[in-house]
Amino acid sequence: MPPVFVLADCNNFYVSCERVFNPKLEGEPVVVLSNNDGCVVSRSNEAKALGIKMGAPIFELSGMIKRHGVKVFSSNYALYGDMSQRVMETLSGFAEDIEIYSIDEAFLDLSGFRYKNLTDYGSSIRSAVKQWTGIPVSIGIAETKTLAKIANKTAKKSPDTKGVLDLTVSSRKESALAETKVSDIWGIGSSYSGFLEKIGIKNALQLRDADTLLINRIKRKMGVWGTRIIQELKGIPCYSVETSPQPKKGITVSRTFRHPIESLSELKEALATYVSMGAEKLRRENAATSALSVFLHTSRFKKEDFYFRIKTIDLPVATMDTGELIRYAGEGLEGIYEKGRMYKRAGVMFKDLLPDNRFQMGLFDGINRRRSEKLMKTLDAVNLKMGSGTLTYAATGLAGTGAWHPVFKKRSPFYTTDWNQIPEVS
Repeated sequence: MPPVFVLADCNNFYVSCERVFNPKLEGEPVVVLSNNDGCVVSRSNEAKALGIKMGAPIFELSGMIKRHGVKVFSSNYALYGDMSQRVMETLSGFAEDIEIYSIDEAFLDLSGFRYKNLTDYGSSIRSAVKQWTGIPVSIGIAETKTLAKIANKTAKKSPDTKGVLDLTVSSRKESALAETKVSDIWGIGSSYSGFLEKIGIKNALQLRDADTLLINRIKRKMGVWGTRIIQELKGIPCYSVETSPQPKKGITVSRTFRHPIESLSELKEALATYVSMGAEKLRRENAATSALSVFLHTSRFKKEDFYFRIKTIDLPVATMDTGELIRYAGEGLEGIYEKGRMYKRAGVMFKDLLPDNRFQMGLFDGINRRRSEKLMKTLDAVNLKMGSGTLTYAATGLAGTGAWHPVFKKRSPFYTTDWNQIPEVS
C-alpha cells in the first residue's frame, strides 16, 4: 500500500470553540482577539466575508462591528487548550500514528491502512470530531504531508467537497496545485516565495513541474529543503508523521504591555509572572534550563528613542525551580533597566535545556534539590487541580493589578476548566 497522510484541521478554531457553548453565534460574524484585546486572531467565515483581515487592530474595526453586529470575544486560552485536547483524543482513535502539529491541526498516518474509500473514512473522522467535541474540521488526504496540506486548504474553500478531499484518487489534484500560490505551500511562506516568483514559479503546479535548470537554481537558493518540497509535490514522501515531539531547544515567554511601564517594581512583577509561566512549561517538558536571557524594550514606533537591551545569565546549576529562576531573572532585569524610559515589552528566554535526569549538581550548590523538586510538584499539582495561577510566588504581585496585566474584557467563561463556570442545563 502506498503512503497515505491525513491532515485534520479545525475550522476557525477559536471561534468554533466559542460557538460550541454559545450556539446563537452560528451564522453570525464573530472574531476573537489577541492578548490585551489588540488584534483579530480568529474569524468566522461570516466575518471574513465582511472583509475583516487576520491581525487587524480592533480599534480600526469599531464602525464595521457596529454596522454589522460583529460579535467580539477576548482570547480564552484555557478553553481553547482543553478543547484542543478533546479534538486530538478523538483523532487518535482513527490512526495508530498521529502527530499533533499545532493547537488546531494534526497529521494522521494511514499508510498500509485498508479501507476501500478514504473519502468515506475522512467523513467518518469529521463526523466523529463534530459529534464528540462540537468542533468542525476539514480533512485533506494525500500521498505526502505537503499534498495533504494543499488538499485540506482546498477542502476548506470548496463547499462541494463537504470538508473532505482525497487527492490520492481525485481528478482535482492538478487544479488544486494550480490554485495554490507558492507563498501558501507548506514550508515556503514569504521567506522564499519572492525568489520563486522571480524565476517564474507562481503556484504549486509550476513548482512540481519545474525543469532541471530551475530545480538546480532552487537547490542553490533553498538547499535540500527546496528539493524535498518538490519531491513532496510529486507524491514522494520526504517527511513522516512524528509521533514523539522533538525536545524543545528553548522556551520564551514575553508580552506587550497595554500601557508603557517605567517602574522597575512593576517590570519585576511582570517578569516574575512570565518566569513562572515558563518554568511551568519546563517542568511539563521534564527539562531544566542551563541559561536564561531577560530582555525589555520601549515602543518600536518611537524609533528616535527606541531602547532594547538583553541580558544572558549562565546558571551555575541547571534548574526548573520557579523561585530560583525568578531571582536570577530579577538580577538580569536590574542590569539592563534604565530609569526614565517607558517600556512596552519584556520577556524571558530559557536556553540550553537539558532533560531533568541529566543535569549535574554543583559542588557548592546551596539549594536542596530534593526539597525544590517536591515543592515544584506540589505547586503544579495545586494549580492543575484549582486552576492556573491559584498558587504562585509573591514576586508576581496581586492578580489583575498593574498596567502589565493583560486585558480580557470580552472573555467567555472557562466552561470546561473551572467548576464554578460549567454551563448549567435547565
